[in-house]
Amino acid sequence: IEHLFLSVSVESLVCNKCSASVFGFCLNSGEENSFPSISSFSGFTQQGCRVNDTACNSSTNSSLLGVTYTTAITCCSTDKCNPVTNGHVSL
Repeated sequence: IEHLFLSVSVESLVCNKCSASVFGFCLNSGEENSFPSISSFSGFTQQGCRVNDTACNSSTNSSLLGVTYTTAITCCSTDKCNPVTNGHVSL
């Protein structure tokens, strides 16, 4: 009987974190370690690290109180590659 073991090395990254922002202005910025990502929809942004990259470069349509919005998730792969929230509003 042969056994095959697969060893996967995953490097932790330092990324900017912003749990809540309104119109591009972060309300509580910081740093954390893991997989950097940014998810946002018009007027609101959440920034930080993800556990994995399965949702990277994707978007979903949702509705809240009758308003339809699109959430986009983008990811990157170097330390602090997710930029600090800067006040940019996309429509």
